[in-house]
Amino acid sequence: MAARRSVVGVVIGVVLAVVAVPVAAEFKTVYAFGDSFTDTGNTHSTTGPYSFGYVSSPPYGATFFHRSTNRYSDGRLVVDFLAERLALPSFLPPYLSPAAANATSGVNFAVAGATAIEHDFFARNNLSVDITPQSIMTELAWFEAHLRRSPAAAAAVGDALFWVGEIGANDYAYSFMAAATIHPAQIRTMAVDRVTTFLEALLKKGAKYIIVQGLPLTGCLPLTMTLARPEDRDNISCAASVNAQSHAHNRRLLAGVRRLRQQHPAAVIAYADYYAAHLAVMRAPARYGFTEPFKTCCGAGGGAYNFEIFSTCGSPEVTTACAQPARYVNWDGVHMTEAMYKAVAGMFFQDGSYCQPPFSTVLARKKKGH
Repeated sequence: MAARRSVVGVVIGVVLAVVAVPVAAEFKTVYAFGDSFTDTGNTHSTTGPYSFGYVSSPPYGATFFHRSTNRYSDGRLVVDFLAERLALPSFLPPYLSPAAANATSGVNFAVAGATAIEHDFFARNNLSVDITPQSIMTELAWFEAHLRRSPAAAAAVGDALFWVGEIGANDYAYSFMAAATIHPAQIRTMAVDRVTTFLEALLKKGAKYIIVQGLPLTGCLPLTMTLARPEDRDNISCAASVNAQSHAHNRRLLAGVRRLRQQHPAAVIAYADYYAAHLAVMRAPARYGFTEPFKTCCGAGGGAYNFEIFSTCGSPEVTTACAQPARYVNWDGVHMTEAMYKAVAGMFFQDGSYCQPPFSTVLARKKKGH
């Protein structure tokens, strides 16, 4: 048993350490897009999604930054580990912060609660209450504004790495209450269409290096499992119907990515399989150092998930988190802990099976000047 623990410890150490080793700075500029899994500060407590409107309060950020940075986690996100991996001089500043105006290594345009589908769609269907108004197209408009302000950035689009974090989960969540009139298949078609249209816009502006993330196991989030019927469970004890929905979304997204590769052979468009990475952790959490794959670290209510939708992390009822966040997959019921983001980052940037083509190939193509 002791030998087994030793082997597991080595495996965990390798998985979690790889992202800390910087590589030669093949990319000096990164532009990031997405939702709360990627947002490094464009959202604050007063603008955040309903029930998660306390991101500016402790214990958010407690593990790494020791204060809230308006990241929906206890520390760094995957995009932060990307910045470290590329040895950028700093983490990407959020677009809405003053630091973005003079940023030289890139900007983060992601917004917590953002959707793939435009806000007008939800407003027309009476689903706009407490919904973040920004969409992926809003982020595209922000990027275009950034290029207009910086001729140097506009001239170097082809040398930048574009990180398109997962987006689309909020589209399904916002339309949940209208499932009788807005079928998830419609959301899937519209959301993926918007993402591929967004990618085409980047390519037309000269982008040559893009990494696109799929959706994670949204059925394994404590919020989802709390709302789902008890009998709606798959073989990893998560909400089966919701995971199937994310899987179908990702299949359609990957098909769109493949079409874009054919249409733009001069570009490198990688697909980061968040679903597969998340699934690997949920199937063998101990291998990655986790003892609590389902419970919320920063939550209330106890029980199987330690999650209460009206008493979420950072609220007056929840001002402290668990003692060992690194043992937990889930941070606040919807978002991951820094430890989970670090594990996923290791899979994306080191293990070639979770990013296709592998991250090392993207770096090599950039080094050769493609």
